[in-house]
Amino acid sequence: MKLFNTNTRSIEEITPLHDNTIGFYACGPTVYATPQIGNWVAYIRWDALARTLRQSFDLNWYINITDVGHLVSDADDGEDKLEKGARREGLTAWEVAETYTKEFVDGLDALNISIDRSHLVKATDNIDEQIQLITALEQKGYTYIIKDGVYFDSTKFADYGKMARLDIAGLQAGARVDVGEKKHSTDFALWKFTPKGQRRDMEWDSPWGTGFPGWHIECSAMAMKYLGETLDIHAGGIDHIPVHHTNEIAQSEAATGKPFAKTWVHSNFMLVDGQKISKSLQNGFTLADLAKKGFDALDLRMLVLQSHFQTESNFTWEVLAAARTRRKELQAAADQRYQLHTSATYENIDFADVGRQIQAVLDNNLNTPQALALVSSLVNDIEKHGVSQTQAAEFSELLQLLDDLLGFNVLTSEDITGEQQSIIQEREAARNAKDWATSDKLRDTLQTEGIGLNDTARGTVWYRL
Repeated sequence: MKLFNTNTRSIEEITPLHDNTIGFYACGPTVYATPQIGNWVAYIRWDALARTLRQSFDLNWYINITDVGHLVSDADDGEDKLEKGARREGLTAWEVAETYTKEFVDGLDALNISIDRSHLVKATDNIDEQIQLITALEQKGYTYIIKDGVYFDSTKFADYGKMARLDIAGLQAGARVDVGEKKHSTDFALWKFTPKGQRRDMEWDSPWGTGFPGWHIECSAMAMKYLGETLDIHAGGIDHIPVHHTNEIAQSEAATGKPFAKTWVHSNFMLVDGQKISKSLQNGFTLADLAKKGFDALDLRMLVLQSHFQTESNFTWEVLAAARTRRKELQAAADQRYQLHTSATYENIDFADVGRQIQAVLDNNLNTPQALALVSSLVNDIEKHGVSQTQAAEFSELLQLLDDLLGFNVLTSEDITGEQQSIIQEREAARNAKDWATSDKLRDTLQTEGIGLNDTARGTVWYRL
């Protein structure tokens, strides 16, 4: 498999650092509010990456849950987002974290994200590891202490900002933010002190004083705990490149003296009606908002995978409706496994070759749009010609591959009932007798049960509405 590596700005072959196992870490959510559709984009894309990797490698995939330490400002000021959520909802920060962690996991389930749920690791469960990493940085001379916390001195790390191609000198000279007691504008908090006279919901004792970890330290500490000092792949959003991932690299490599990740991949943004998602535009729709309009979460999955992970995607309700149609057409094609015919007029679909082609385009920098184009071509052929009994085994193998790679769960649907099959047979008899009233009545009965009918040259074909 080949992927675009942000660090080198080139497409490179993925080769495991250890045996045949890929260690894959993806930055996770800050669990202080309901995720909106833009938040889900990266997880859908990384799930497609994980599914593709599993075809060739053993995969060890982790996502962190940021349940402490993410301040509302990247400049290390402002309040913790969990504390802000607690104040907003009249709950404790722990209750806020629990509520929205559950919402996140429920969303993963709805979107069919295939990560092992035990590999969703919380920052608050790994405080000791974060303190140990800060201690290692302190012992190597990379830290300093000011009144509000322990900071990483970015000027002591020679390659600071290298992946992001940051102009550090320009940033230092032209800093327009009040850096307070920080030595340099690009320095960042490793540990924040609880202000004197205050008590936070989430605080811990440390060698430097009572407080809580900074946002960046958790990813380094947990990624290295679970996957080792050098990762095969580290993923996140493109907004993470200049600050969060830049700081992860600095603190990790300063501590270990080793590259933090071999390959860095970043997901581009989702727009809504061509505009950025923002509170002022009220366009941060949630999965619940989609459900209220009759959409399945898997319709969003289809919409997202129609764009390449390096490009922006654009959400509109019309595009989502088209994605739903595309997903249902795939489901209808998959349901042909229950409607195999003996007198195939077309048996030239090489299902094994289709599978190889789809695998190949996904292996080539995770080209999900091209993979879906191949799926659509397959769907058109099946809709036109059906699937014969002699092709049943190959067809089932391809459907399993599609579920494994793309995650639309087409194999979870069951056959229609015997009663529904009898209604279809009765309707065909009515049509043959030109009894159109009875035929229409029987068709309408099936429609109320979520079954539509197409009359083709090879007979009546049913599909799910």
